[in-house]
Amino acid sequence: MGIDKILIIGGGLIGSSIARAAKKIGAVDKVYVSDKSYAVCRSIERLGFADGVSENSPEFYASEADLIVLCVPPGVMAAVAERIVPVMKRGSILTDVASIKGDIINKIAPLMNSEIHFVPGHPIAGTEYSGPEAGFAELFKDRWCVLTPDGADELAVETVKLFWEGIGSQVVVMDSVRHDIVLAATSHVPHLIAYALVGTAVDMEKVTNNEVVKFSAGGFRDFTRIASSDPVMWRDIFLANRDATLEVVDRFIEDLSALKRAIRWKDGDALLEHFAKTRDIRRRIVDAGQDSPEPNFGRDD
Repeated sequence: MGIDKILIIGGGLIGSSIARAAKKIGAVDKVYVSDKSYAVCRSIERLGFADGVSENSPEFYASEADLIVLCVPPGVMAAVAERIVPVMKRGSILTDVASIKGDIINKIAPLMNSEIHFVPGHPIAGTEYSGPEAGFAELFKDRWCVLTPDGADELAVETVKLFWEGIGSQVVVMDSVRHDIVLAATSHVPHLIAYALVGTAVDMEKVTNNEVVKFSAGGFRDFTRIASSDPVMWRDIFLANRDATLEVVDRFIEDLSALKRAIRWKDGDALLEHFAKTRDIRRRIVDAGQDSPEPNFGRDD
């Protein structure tokens, strides 16, 4: 099952990066992009990484595409799928990039028919920036892409796997329930904590004469990077992955309460034991190639 033409619906960071990577590597013959925003469509045309652009009309190229990638916020994915499924050609594949899988599968799978395939996916890559200008072809290089086929056609799954590998990803297959709890722990709750902490700091500005921003240290700056991510997308993620998020939040509250007690009762041994245990995680992440050991984590600012 080959891919000659790909349609990417949503021209933001992820969608534009997929388009750039597919063009640069020659993974497909034609790359089409659809977005509801007039400004985004004009930017894509100006940047020149698509062979065709349609504004708010994903159906326009859907009948031609061998692979369609949904790169829109999770909250509207099902509505977009409902528009394009009726015009998808026989044997074509629909996939997505949402960081929650159970909710997406439950909403999109019932819309499918026996002549097309749905292979849910999630590239674990991104930055705090958004829009087509923020995309770059190397975004997925050596990053994980998780597929949660949940009974999808094996040949379709292999086709999507080869596509992601072709643009640089390492692909792993797992069930959607496992994916959602893993991502709640590694991505969703850390974002929730970042939003909460930065919100607290904003409130503290009122009692610190605006010195929170002035004297921001590296740790707080990293939290603000996370908290500057797309608010619409993250609203949708937390609502869609509610159960897994709440489970991890409860565990976090328990651990935070234990640290609070250790500080209150001056239990230095408990603090040291916890800090030593968690410090090792950073080394393991670097050793796994998921970040850089360079100062400031290899970032420019």
